[in-house]
Amino acid sequence: MLFPDPLIAGTLRRRYKRFISDIELADGRTVIAHCPNPGAMLGLSDAGTPVWVSPARNPDRKLRYTWELLRLDSGFVGINTMHPNALAEEALRAGAIPELTGFDSIMREQRYGANSRIDLLLRRAGRPDTYVEVKNVHLRRGQTAPGIAEFPDSVTRRGTKHLHELAGMVAGGNRAVMLYIVQRGDCDRFRLAGDIDPDYAQAFAQARHQGVEMLCYACKITLQGIEIASALPILN
Repeated sequence: MLFPDPLIAGTLRRRYKRFISDIELADGRTVIAHCPNPGAMLGLSDAGTPVWVSPARNPDRKLRYTWELLRLDSGFVGINTMHPNALAEEALRAGAIPELTGFDSIMREQRYGANSRIDLLLRRAGRPDTYVEVKNVHLRRGQTAPGIAEFPDSVTRRGTKHLHELAGMVAGGNRAVMLYIVQRGDCDRFRLAGDIDPDYAQAFAQARHQGVEMLCYACKITLQGIEIASALPILN
């Protein structure tokens, strides 16, 4: 996934109201940018952090910039939770996720479960439908878990609901996959942050026992774009 326009460098001054951030650009202007991330962003929203924003293409859009990346000592981190679905679809079409190949069609946002929409529905004649739920991962607690990506970074009742619904798809004779996309390149393993959301961790274990497949892939991130790179082992 390439960014459609060159990213603009800046420095984070503050993030507030979850979806709003103040960013000082290189020319000295401070702009209000959309922060497309509802999570806690633990360790990722400190004032003074180098960040990059994308310019809005719609001239009528209220916020003219979107916060896309930040840089830590260990490398770039993508914070835009709108990207993982597109990254997953792009990787599937390129055959970059070996566990999910050989399908005739890939559809987005199809209705399933209790008033939900599956991120990706994969189909091929003669095979069960495959329901793929995609989750964005950006948490890494370096002091207590070096090299380990974790999910979630805040309580996610919606995520717990999705695990139950995927298990329901398996019970109905389909295949179901939870795909975690780590938008950073400094992790070599993945685990659940059960201390942050014990209910999600319990639902994860239950769904896995019921046949939901769990996959995790890390990304390669540059200022030009983001792509899924390699599988990470799941520790739970």
